[in-house]
Amino acid sequence: RPMQSPASDRHDFPSSSLARRDLLSLTGLAAAGVGAAAAGLSPARAVAAPEAPGRFMLGLNMSTIRGQELDAAQEIEVAGKAGYEAIEPWFRKINAYVEAGGSLKDLKKRIDDHGLKVTSAIGFAPWIVNDPDKRAAGFEEAKRDMDTIAQLGGTRIAAPPAGAGKGDEISLDDAAARYRKLLELGDEMGVIPQVEMWGGHPIIGTVEKAIYVAVASGHPGACFLGDVYHTYKGGSSFDSLLLLGPHALQTYHLNDYPADPPRETIKDADRVFPGDGIAPMSEILGNFKAVGAYPVLSLELFNAEYWKMDALECARVGLEKMKAAVAAAG
Repeated sequence: RPMQSPASDRHDFPSSSLARRDLLSLTGLAAAGVGAAAAGLSPARAVAAPEAPGRFMLGLNMSTIRGQELDAAQEIEVAGKAGYEAIEPWFRKINAYVEAGGSLKDLKKRIDDHGLKVTSAIGFAPWIVNDPDKRAAGFEEAKRDMDTIAQLGGTRIAAPPAGAGKGDEISLDDAAARYRKLLELGDEMGVIPQVEMWGGHPIIGTVEKAIYVAVASGHPGACFLGDVYHTYKGGSSFDSLLLLGPHALQTYHLNDYPADPPRETIKDADRVFPGDGIAPMSEILGNFKAVGAYPVLSLELFNAEYWKMDALECARVGLEKMKAAVAAAG
């Protein structure tokens, strides 16, 4: 997701395929991980349990109403009034609210008053970069983010490959080691960072690469933050979900994509409401059910046409579209 720049330029990178050696390694490691989960082995450290076992909890990622220029408190009000169960706020909006004189305590009360849960949050700490000073600063930023979200009652944050660009050479094993360090920081803070792929990103641009990083981290809290649009943009198969399970799949960004523009040129801003595009929505949701996974489905859109709508109307339409998609999947 990004960023420090507009959503439309966030992660539009050329796709690259996973090397055969890495793919073979991924297959073996993933199988081992799935086997351990199936055997019911207890990890040494605490990991987040699903919020709603056996059903999909529906949440609002605040990017969906970003263009309406609401503050963090107003976004919470919209999510609550629209009928969502969960929210996925952006740290930049939370930080701006606090800098303007608001408090995390006030936001937490608003969240509780609406019966909402903070199931994930979006930040862009550069934990993956090669430069040691920038990476150290990235971990400090991640620590602040984790502290912030913990005060709001949250237990997870997104961990995208922020800060790494086309010219950076970062191996998947280095990314895994850095992700492990981020997870260890999360152990201290009581928050789980979810490795997120950005479709076409040069480092973590496919589902396969994200799962390799998660499995190779060797940490029991490792998990994957997936996304309908990014899976398509990165050229991965939605059947990859069948290799995962409830532990790996805790949050998933729900959206849809049109047939035009094509995969090669499609951007974040082209995302549409679930069911309004060509994504195999019932197949995706069916694959979750097939492996017993019911992640929080978080509506993440960057569509400028939706930003022209009243924020509450946009949120309500999005929720109805999500409910219809879940119902259609049976």
